[in-house]
Amino acid sequence: MKRRLAAALALFVVAGHGPAWAQAQAPANICSDLPKLSDEAQKRGNAVSTAMKAKADRKQVCVLMSSFVVAEAAVVKFLADNQTWCGIPAEAIANSKANHEKSLKFRTIACTDSGPQQKPPSLSDAIKSTPTDSSSNTKTGHGTFDTLTGNPLAK
Repeated sequence: MKRRLAAALALFVVAGHGPAWAQAQAPANICSDLPKLSDEAQKRGNAVSTAMKAKADRKQVCVLMSSFVVAEAAVVKFLADNQTWCGIPAEAIANSKANHEKSLKFRTIACTDSGPQQKPPSLSDAIKSTPTDSSSNTKTGHGTFDTLTGNPLAK
C-alpha cells in the first residue's frame, strides 16, 4: 500500500500537478515579461531619438528622457531580480546598469535649465581692436587702395 501511494505521488509530481511543477513554471512566466519591458523601453528610447533628430526643445526632450529612464530602470531591476530564474549573465546586468547610469546623466543634462552658454571673449574683444578691412568698412575714393576697377577689398 505504501509503495502504491509513493508511486502515485511520484507520478502525480512528474505529471506536473504538484508543488515542484508550480515552482518550475513560475520563472518561465516571469521570464516572459522581459520582452514586454524591453519593448517599452525601446519605444521610449526611439521617441527620445526622434525628438533629438527633430531638434525638439529642451523641455520636451526632458519629459521624454524622464519617461525613458523610468522604463529602463524597470528593465534593469527586472534583470537584477530575476538573474537566477531567467539565466541572465552577470555581464549583461553590468552593461545594463552602466547604460542606465549614462541615461541618468543625459537626463540630468537635458533637464537642467541652464540656457544657452555665452562664448568667452576673444583676444580682439579684450583689446578692442578694429576688425579686418572689408568692403563694408572701407571707403572708395582717391587713395592708396583705389585702382581703376574700384576697391580691391570689395572683391
